[in-house]
Amino acid sequence: MIDGPRIAPRSGTAKQLVVFLHGYGANGNDLISLGREWQALLPDAAFVSPNAPEPVPGYPAGRQWFGLTFRDPDERWRGVTKARPVLDAFLDAELARNNLPPSALALVGFSQGTMMALHTGLRRPALAAIVGFSGVLVTPTNQEVAAAAASEITVKPPVLLVHGDQDEVIPAQALFLSAQGLGGMGLTVEWHLSQGIGHGIDGDGLRLGGAFLHKAFGGR
Repeated sequence: MIDGPRIAPRSGTAKQLVVFLHGYGANGNDLISLGREWQALLPDAAFVSPNAPEPVPGYPAGRQWFGLTFRDPDERWRGVTKARPVLDAFLDAELARNNLPPSALALVGFSQGTMMALHTGLRRPALAAIVGFSGVLVTPTNQEVAAAAASEITVKPPVLLVHGDQDEVIPAQALFLSAQGLGGMGLTVEWHLSQGIGHGIDGDGLRLGGAFLHKAFGGR
């Protein structure tokens, strides 16, 4: 079972759960600070940032949701598919820990974590929202497999995608491809392109993400 740092709700009682999914080579400590930034806006939210299940080869402090070789066009698809059950089990356990229904959950991902948030979140029984920074919607190259995968989508929560226009790791074009793909599946997608920003989260992205979750949770 994966685990990671947590922040208790400022109000004392959790009514929402926000789960941060970090990028390749980072760990749960990388994103948990976003919860501190958003506590005033989301006082009833419990925050948790689990460490991904696998160590990065040659870098024990870094974690990965799945390995990357960049030689296989479908390795991301196989990666998110393999990692999904581990993440799902964690999300179910964390909701139970806070005595919350599935609809009280929001996922916030960065890079590889955004890939996991979109793949796993859209196949949950219910979800309040997804915020994806610097990531991409992962789809298989085989069209028949892609059609079958699209049929697995069970929920259509609001999605916010944020990307830097100078991203050197996942090009900004991924933002538009992901928004188009999600829109084609009937999801409502908002997006923001951060000017002059590389593979990271700037102040505008942080502000927009917090406001988006506040709205998704009904302004509570």
